[in-house]
Amino acid sequence: MNARLVLLVLVLAFAFAWLPSVAFAHKESDAYLSLRTDRANDHVLHGQWDIALRDLDFAIGLDGDHNGAITWGEVQSRRTAIERYALQRLAITGDGLQCDLTPTAQLIDEHTDGAYAVLRFDALCDKNIPSTLGVIYRLMADLDPYHRGIVTFYAGERTAGAVLGPDRPTATLNLRTPDRWSEFTSFVTDGVWHIWTGLDHILFLLSLLLPAVLVRRRMDDGWGKGAVVAEGSGTLMALAGQPPHYRWEAASGLWPVFLDVLKIVSAFTVSHSVTLSLAVLNIVSLPSRLVESGIALSVLVAALNNLYPIVRQRTWLIAFAFGFVHGLGFASALTGLQLPPAAMAASLGGFNVGVEIGQESIVLAFLPLAYLLRRTRFYRIGVLRVGSLLIGLVAALWLVQRAFDLVIPGFGTLLPS
Repeated sequence: MNARLVLLVLVLAFAFAWLPSVAFAHKESDAYLSLRTDRANDHVLHGQWDIALRDLDFAIGLDGDHNGAITWGEVQSRRTAIERYALQRLAITGDGLQCDLTPTAQLIDEHTDGAYAVLRFDALCDKNIPSTLGVIYRLMADLDPYHRGIVTFYAGERTAGAVLGPDRPTATLNLRTPDRWSEFTSFVTDGVWHIWTGLDHILFLLSLLLPAVLVRRRMDDGWGKGAVVAEGSGTLMALAGQPPHYRWEAASGLWPVFLDVLKIVSAFTVSHSVTLSLAVLNIVSLPSRLVESGIALSVLVAALNNLYPIVRQRTWLIAFAFGFVHGLGFASALTGLQLPPAAMAASLGGFNVGVEIGQESIVLAFLPLAYLLRRTRFYRIGVLRVGSLLIGLVAALWLVQRAFDLVIPGFGTLLPS
């Protein structure tokens, strides 16, 4: 058997063993905590904490009969456990003095990504309407390093907010002079992490960047024999040993590569910024299942285009078209924010900047290395061809699970229960 084919088979066998670990890509674990002052009692804050049922099920177990569906009866039976688990992981201070937390009600609400438990509680503080509010947030801290709690404090017409999580569990919210810069930077960090932890977004971007350091040329000498796997017109032809009609060659200089990458990144940025803003402002709204399926489809299309090129010279068109879908996916991180214009501008602007920083960091890490390796068979075969094939397999798995809400045994679920 051809040595290259043996190597490819071994790589693919390893990839299938590796797929379960990368297949667990889903909407981030988010919770929404709001605190409001009471007009009739200056010592009381009314809290509402929306926590995804899938997160609570993972943390304390809600699905009593293990049938994959959480009922209202099962949630009610675990009401005390939910209150105890959540409130033990939250501390609130008013001007430095501890506030006592007392649960008052528990409901269910539907968000775009599934059902949430709505835990309502009162925070009784010694100080009447404290000027500064301290929040210590440790929900899911020992279970999910990427969990985020979006906290908003309302006092009359004034608001303050922050994004908290295991890496940043505390915040001090000042109602007299809201720190918009602090709010902005907290959402910048959140945007960076949203990209870095969003494997589907990363694979989409990488699929578009992989061929940027190469040029696809038509072969004039008929059917060549060399580098069948790397230069075949398709993966099936490559595996069957069929001769190619085109081949990938190294780009001649850095400047054309830089322009190509700039077009891809700029097109993606423009389109996802549009839908991100429209979705956060509640102008556009689509079901999470449809958005996540569209993102999986975008990764699959970008990967297949490297194996069976349909869009050969204007890859930025793929980035632009699917960027609208990815923008809706980014917006899910800010769903639930109801802020006045100034606070919303700080949050949305900071998150968008963070997304761009995270995106550019990936490009800057990838491009120099890819440019140095572009002349090697390792890059054309192992990175471009095999890499695109593996990305396509993962994306196909995501698409099936997200579109049909299926659980494939051994791979974990990609959609919230």
